[in-house]
Amino acid sequence: MTRTIVALVDGSVHAESVCHHASWIAQRTQAPVALIHVLGRREGPTGTDLSGAIRLGARTRLMQELAELDAQRARLVRDRGRAILEDARALVDQDGVGAITTRLLRGDLVEATSEIEADARVIVLGKRGEAADFAKGHLGSNLERIVRAAHRPVLVAARAFTPIERVLVAFDGGASARKAIDHIAQSTLFDGLPITVAYVGTETPDIQRGLAGAAARLTEAGHVVQTRIAPGQPETVLARMVDAEGFGLVFMGAYGHSRIRSLVIGSTTTEMVRSCSVSVVLMR
Repeated sequence: MTRTIVALVDGSVHAESVCHHASWIAQRTQAPVALIHVLGRREGPTGTDLSGAIRLGARTRLMQELAELDAQRARLVRDRGRAILEDARALVDQDGVGAITTRLLRGDLVEATSEIEADARVIVLGKRGEAADFAKGHLGSNLERIVRAAHRPVLVAARAFTPIERVLVAFDGGASARKAIDHIAQSTLFDGLPITVAYVGTETPDIQRGLAGAAARLTEAGHVVQTRIAPGQPETVLARMVDAEGFGLVFMGAYGHSRIRSLVIGSTTTEMVRSCSVSVVLMR
């Protein structure tokens, strides 16, 4: 069964980047794209009696008017959601992706994502949603909830898509880091992309062995691999590597036994996603 690339789109400035990242994955893996927009529960009819203590005919008339306004608002919200999906579909289509579906869902974003992720290859979403677009330095309120609940890799898209030519893997020697290495080795998404596996912290024999094993696994899969050990704080050092060396994507395991620990959002992972200028893949 071909798994789907699930792209969560909204009206934020990150939505276009989400679409282009989904297209990039689709072109490299030949997987279909499912564009999803979720109408929050607060965006539907209010269900609230706003007529107060008005009585007799005036109350009846006002209630009718309020019901009509409520229905009109619900239609506008649905129409806006459909328009967002139409725009997203046009972007992905322009990127040359043939297999595209769209779905307009209602309810809690995390619950909706959990229901559709069984057939997902990866979930793509923006660093910030509509409500956080102008809150620089803050992550979207749903990001932590989605990553904690997801059982598939989650690609957190940066504000703008840039061609991805090199991949940086944040390695801490833990189980999720090793799982991330296996995922990269088995996925066609990373074919032909040079990969650097970096550990930030104090060098130990266990870390040396872990890096050597990661390099061997990726080399066996046909990748060009470098390993690196650097002192310092992971979120600071890795972000500096990205900016200085032109990495287009950072891949991080979700749980580990070092400072990259409780995703999301242990302090290291949160800060890495927040400060990194490129997109980040998070994997449980």
